Amino acid sequence: MQFKRVVVTGIGALTPIGNSREEYWANLEKGVSGAAPITRFDSEKFKTKFACEVKNFNVEDFIDRREARRMDPYTHYAMVVADEAFKDAGLSEDQYDSDRSGVIWGSGIGGLHTLLTETRAYIQGDGTPRISPFFIPMMISDIAGGYISMKYNLRGPNFTTVSACASSNNAIMDAFTYLRTGKADLMITGGSEACVNELAMGGFNSMKALSERNDDYKTASRPFDKDRDGFVLGEGAAALVLETLDHALARGAKIYCEIAGGGLSADAHHITAPHPEGLGASNVMKTALADAELNPSDIDYINVHGTSTPLGDVSETKAIQSVFGEHAYNLNISSTKSMTGHLLGAAGAIEALACIMAITKDIIPPTINHFTDDEAFDPKLNFTFNKAQNRTVSAALSNTFGFGGHNVSLILKKYR
Repeated sequence: MQFKRVVVTGIGALTPIGNSREEYWANLEKGVSGAAPITRFDSEKFKTKFACEVKNFNVEDFIDRREARRMDPYTHYAMVVADEAFKDAGLSEDQYDSDRSGVIWGSGIGGLHTLLTETRAYIQGDGTPRISPFFIPMMISDIAGGYISMKYNLRGPNFTTVSACASSNNAIMDAFTYLRTGKADLMITGGSEACVNELAMGGFNSMKALSERNDDYKTASRPFDKDRDGFVLGEGAAALVLETLDHALARGAKIYCEIAGGGLSADAHHITAPHPEGLGASNVMKTALADAELNPSDIDYINVHGTSTPLGDVSETKAIQSVFGEHAYNLNISSTKSMTGHLLGAAGAIEALACIMAITKDIIPPTINHFTDDEAFDPKLNFTFNKAQNRTVSAALSNTFGFGGHNVSLILKKYR
């Protein structure tokens, strides 16, 4: 089969460091931390009292109040970024065939806020099951994609990928596959997550996965730092409009970059811990390179999963050195989670967007909050610590790994 080329023509972002693609990128470049004390609930009794929340966001500025009340916040976020990406792509309904255009979305958890709200209302009641008729459709993880398809009359492929923190990169990979095999012309893809609530914070605290650096929350996300003590929970969303190159050229679309290929793998090791030698991570990067028909030396930048956990950062770095060999020392590596926190199922999409902007701007966003070198990491590796770096980025690789051992690597490159 002759694969079609696939390009990115629209992007949208809603993040802890910016409520649009431009604001997100500007603050990535400047190295701004999105961590702050939790406002979603009273965190006094929790071990971690801070998170990377979306700020200054009023859903009624974007969605009618009555309709918004029938959506979970993760769907609010999805609708807002899809709209930004759709407009950024310059799309109108007469420019695409609805039957050959679709939505593939990613969310690791879906409507956790709705689940908590409805459960709390039931427990606090008299035992009568006065459950909202919107409870189920608000909670389920696929509903955001359904709403997006209805708004833009996209009647082609429509489903949601759920692979924990790899979910939205899985969604992008699936959308890419439908396009390059000629089964669709246009796809809106990405991911959203809205999990800064008591259940998520308490659950991750119990796992000892979150940083507890309450006295210095701005610098709590410290990927590759000797004193890292866990990730910072984030929320938000990102959307990409993908098209076959033929379709994009036919309508005169601007093109950000091309998706070159990607890979999927499993650690088959542990439900939450990565393989200690990064075996699954090595496999997925090798698979992505082969799929993109690129050599390791063709990659300039890796946006790593880099969550700031003791085990994860080490295993991923081992995998990078295994796959890239001596070229690993020529790479720029950075973890933008140091700024945004960990957006769970939305992480892949928002980090793919960081790669897209790095390619278009030829600037590598930094890994902030580095204070103390860790002997576990090769000092010759360039982690782009604390300050953005100028560099021509012809190709970038985005890694996302999820609980259950799910791994996705996505490769993007300059459009030529």
